[in-house]
Amino acid sequence: GPTEGLGKIIQRFPQKDWEDTPFPQGIELFCQPGGWQLSKERKQPTFFVVVLTDIDSERHYCSCLTFYEAEINLQVRDLQQGTEMQEQGTKEIEGEEESGLIQPAEVFAPKSLVLVSRLDYPEIFR
Repeated sequence: GPTEGLGKIIQRFPQKDWEDTPFPQGIELFCQPGGWQLSKERKQPTFFVVVLTDIDSERHYCSCLTFYEAEINLQVRDLQQGTEMQEQGTKEIEGEEESGLIQPAEVFAPKSLVLVSRLDYPEIFR
């Protein structure tokens, strides 16, 4: 099954909130409505707009572009190997045990670029 994780903000601009424009808290939750999941295949980029309304009824238009980047994930590979070993009992896995090397699994992780604006211009932001 898919491996699900939590989104985290890697970089933001501005680094500190502007007085009249606070950084939307929890924006990473809106970037991946279906959850942050690793994929065994590279998926096509997606673009959508979410409109967030703050406590003062101000609208914030969040244009979200999501793409997938290849990642080397030894933890996923170790979990898969552990499952295979359980299914096969104590039988050694062909090739891997002989070489002594664990081949890393390539997975694709979603990354999102989000442009937050008070202006409703999704086509320009795309």
